Amino acid sequence: MVCSIIVIVLEVVVVVEVVVVVVVTEVVEVKLLEVVVVEVVVVVIVEVVVVVVVELVAVQIVIVDVVEVVIVVVVEYIVSVVVAVVVEEVIVQEEVEALVVVVVKVVVVVVVEVAHVILAVVH
Repeated sequence: MVCSIIVIVLEVVVVVEVVVVVVVTEVVEVKLLEVVVVEVVVVVIVEVVVVVVVELVAVQIVIVDVVEVVIVVVVEYIVSVVVAVVVEEVIVQEEVEALVVVVVKVVVVVVVEVAHVILAVVH
C-alpha cells in the first residue's frame, strides 16, 4: 500500500513538472494560449491513464521497489521532457502545425510510459 502511494505521488510530480516545462517553453515562445491548454490537458490525461495502468500491474505482481520506482520515474521524466523540447524546437523551426507537436508529445509520453510498465513487469 505504501509503495502504491509512493508511485502515485511520484507520477503526480512527473505530471506537474512536465506540465510546467510545457507551459514555460510555450510561454517563452509566445504561442497561442489554446495550444498550451490543449498540451497540458493531453499530457495530464495520458499520465493519469498510465498511473492507473501501472497501479493495476504493480498491484497484481506486487514487486514495486521504492528505489526502482524512483529511478524509472526520474528517467521517464528526463526522457519525456528532453524529447518533447527537442521535437518542439525542430517542429517550430519547420513551422509545422501545433497539433503535430501535441501528437508527437503524446506519442513520446505513451512510449516512455509503456516502457515503464514493461520494465516493472519484466523486473
